[in-house]
Amino acid sequence: MKITDKISLNGTRQLLIAGNCVLENKAIAFKTIEFLKELAESLQVDFIFKASYKKDNRSSDRYFSGLPIQEALKIFADAKKEFDVPIITDVHYPMELAEGVGEVVDVLQVPAYLVMQTELVQSIARVGKPINVKKAQFLHPEEMEKVCKKIESTGNQSIILTERGTCFGYRDLVVDLRSLQIMKSFGYPVIFDAGHSIRKYGIPSSDPTGGTKQFLQTMMSACAATDIAGLFIEVHPDPKNALCDAASQLSFDEAKRLITRYYKISRFVKELKN
Repeated sequence: MKITDKISLNGTRQLLIAGNCVLENKAIAFKTIEFLKELAESLQVDFIFKASYKKDNRSSDRYFSGLPIQEALKIFADAKKEFDVPIITDVHYPMELAEGVGEVVDVLQVPAYLVMQTELVQSIARVGKPINVKKAQFLHPEEMEKVCKKIESTGNQSIILTERGTCFGYRDLVVDLRSLQIMKSFGYPVIFDAGHSIRKYGIPSSDPTGGTKQFLQTMMSACAATDIAGLFIEVHPDPKNALCDAASQLSFDEAKRLITRYYKISRFVKELKN
C-alpha cells in the first residue's frame, strides 16, 4: 500500500493536515507526530504531518528559516518509516524538486505567496503527487480556479485547496466563509488553515500579540459547519519557544480540545446532510 492510500481526497473521510510550522529537529517532529497520529485515529480522520523544511518568507533574515534540505528530508524519511504517515511540505522553487523533495514528500504544497507562479505550480504538479494549493492572501477565491486549470493542464487532478484568510487593512486577515463555498464549486476538496488565519502581519511571531488564538474556537466552529473536507493547523510541544509562528501554533492541550471540537461539529453537519 502506498502511503498516500492512507488519505482520502474524495470526501469519504475528513483530512487533518497538522504539525510544526517549520521543521526544527527530529525530536520535536517525532513528538508532534506521535501526539497527532493518536488524536487523528481517535477521531477517525486521515492525518498528514506537515512541516516546512524552509520558511522563505520570514520578515528578517536573522530569523530561523529551516534546516538544510538534505537534513530535513532525512527527518521526513525517518518519520515515514517510524510512524507510517504521509508528509506534506512547501516547495518554493522548481529546483528543490530535483534535490529529492518530490521523491520523499507525499503531498506537495504551493505556498500562498507563490500561488500565481505558473512555472512553480506546474513543476510541482508534474511530479504527479497530490498538491495542496494555499489561496493567496491577495486573491479573490474565484481566481483559484485559474490555478486549478494550470495544474489540470499537466494531467494532475489530485488537488486540495486551502483557505487561509484575505488581507484586510494593514495587519488583519479575514476569513470570508463565502470563499469556502466558491472553491468547493471547482470540484476539489477544500480545507481551512486555522493557524495562519489568525497571524498578525508585521508583528514577529515570537511576540504574543502576533497571533489571536482567542478567535480560533469561533472561526474553526464556523468553518466546520460549512461541510468542507478538513482542517490545516500547526501544533508544537512548546509553542512559546517555537522558532516560527510561536504566537499561533497550538500546544498539545489546545490542539486536543480545538481539533476534537472541530471534527465533532463537522461530523454532525455531515450527518444532517445525509
